[in-house]
Amino acid sequence: MADSTPDNWRRVDEYLAKTLIDDDPSLTAAVADTAAAGLPAIEVTPLSGKLLHLLARMSGARRVLEVGTLGGFSTIWLARGIPDDGRVVTLELEQKHADVARTNLERAGVSQKVEIVVGRAAETLPRIAERDDEPFDLVFIDADKESNTIYIDWAIRLGHPGTVIVVDNVGRMGEVANPDTTDPMVVGTKLGLEMLGADPRVDATALQTVGSKGWDGVAIAIVT
Repeated sequence: MADSTPDNWRRVDEYLAKTLIDDDPSLTAAVADTAAAGLPAIEVTPLSGKLLHLLARMSGARRVLEVGTLGGFSTIWLARGIPDDGRVVTLELEQKHADVARTNLERAGVSQKVEIVVGRAAETLPRIAERDDEPFDLVFIDADKESNTIYIDWAIRLGHPGTVIVVDNVGRMGEVANPDTTDPMVVGTKLGLEMLGADPRVDATALQTVGSKGWDGVAIAIVT
């Protein structure tokens, strides 16, 4: 039996990705260009991207909200999981990140399905609500963890019964179970999880994960 070590987590991730995911030059280029532009290497893994893609397809999503665009890697996966007349609205704080993402989306052939909204998500989400568009069918939250409760609340309010909500990075290297933590990102993550567990508007679960991004986890909820 292999030891549970970071090297072996990465090795298994590589095996699973090679076995289950076809090579895609536009996704490979998106990761490379994101790194070349100096953006942090915190995009989801290919396996997680494929999970988002499948969740979009499984839920029959037409409208997707993403909180945290970065270089658009996860955005591409989500956009490819919705119909041609569907829409991904993705929120990004930094204009530089949005510019990199826009180039990546265009190369992947999905830019016509994606709207990038630049600004602090806590401020842009209310403006999206004011547009009175159709509700979102799937919401992916992968931004600053300190604001998770804000993002989850808006995800519920902008969704409908049956909307799927995915919150990334909920394991925090095991620190999420530390009652004495003062790390703002961990505290924000814990508050988000506690909200998912207590809020009657949603039903949720979470899975801890290991892989090329280390020890972490993902929460998945449905609006009731």
